[in-house]
Amino acid sequence: MRGVTGRLMLLDTASLYFRAYFGVPESIRAPDGTPVNAVRGLLDFIDRLVRDHRPDRLVACMDADWRPAWRVELIPSYKAHRVAVERTGGPDEEEVPDTLSPQVPVIESVLDAVGVARVGVPGYEADDVIGTFTARASGPVDIVTGDRDLYQLVDDARGVRVLYPVKGVGTLQATDEAALREKYGVDGRGYADLALLRGDPSDGLPGVPGIGEKTAARLLAEFGDLAGIMAAVDDPKAKLTPSQCRRLDEARPYLAVAPTVVRVAADVPLPDVDTALPRAPRDPAALDELAARWGLGGSLQRLLTTLTA
Repeated sequence: MRGVTGRLMLLDTASLYFRAYFGVPESIRAPDGTPVNAVRGLLDFIDRLVRDHRPDRLVACMDADWRPAWRVELIPSYKAHRVAVERTGGPDEEEVPDTLSPQVPVIESVLDAVGVARVGVPGYEADDVIGTFTARASGPVDIVTGDRDLYQLVDDARGVRVLYPVKGVGTLQATDEAALREKYGVDGRGYADLALLRGDPSDGLPGVPGIGEKTAARLLAEFGDLAGIMAAVDDPKAKLTPSQCRRLDEARPYLAVAPTVVRVAADVPLPDVDTALPRAPRDPAALDELAARWGLGGSLQRLLTTLTA
C-alpha cells in the first residue's frame, strides 16, 4: 500500500464491538432470539464513521493474538487478569461476555461479505496491525479506537489522529497533538513513555511505583524521553528527588523491557489487501443470507446506502 494516497481509516475492531455490545440493548435480537446488539451496533458505527469522515480506504484491524507470547515473555503480568483459558501452542482465550462471543464470527462474516478489508496477523494484536498500516501510509490516517494506548501514534505532521468514542459510539473526540499536550502534557511520541512509567492496570502493566501520570509528564518535560530520564538517574547533578532516583533505579529491569511491550509494532508482515472503501458488496448472495439469518435490517441497509452514495 506504499504510495497510495487518500484518507485511511483504521478500526480497532474489537474495541469498537465491545463498545457496541455494552452500548446497544441486548434486546436487539435475530429472528431466532440470538442477541445481535454488537453486530448491529458496529454496523451503525461504521455507517456513521463513513458518513461523517469520508475515508477513501478502510481497514477493520483484528486481534489475531490479543496477548502475544513475546510480550508476555517480557512482562508476565501483561493482560494476565483477562485470561479465561490458557492454551499451549496457541493464543490464550480472552474473557468475553457469553452473549458477545457468538456475535464475533457474525461480525467477521458480514464485514467480509460487505467488502471491508479485515486484517489480523498471527502473533500480533490489532494495535500492531494499526501501527504498521499507519507507518506505511502516505496520506492522512484516522484511527478509531476506545484504547488510549494508540495515542502514541498521533502525529500532526503526518496527519495521524485518533477518533476516540467518549459516549457510546456516537460521540467521538478527535485527538491530535494539541489535545494530548493539554490533557497529558506530552505529544504522541511521548505518550508510550508516559504510559509505561505510570503503568496501566487494565493491561497488567505495573509502572514505576510512586511515579503517577503527572510526575511522569513532568519528568518527560524535563528530560525529553525515557532514555533521558534514566540518564538523569545516573547524573548526580540532575534535578531528581532522592526518592525518584531510588524508584527509577529499582525499576530498571521493568523499564528495560516495557518499551517493547508498550510501543505498538510498526513492522508487522501485512497481507496484500484491497483497502479501498467498498462501493458495492463483495458477496451480495452471502450478505443477503446473513441479513436474513441474523435480522440485520436497517443497520446493514444504512451502511450499504452510505457506501454506495
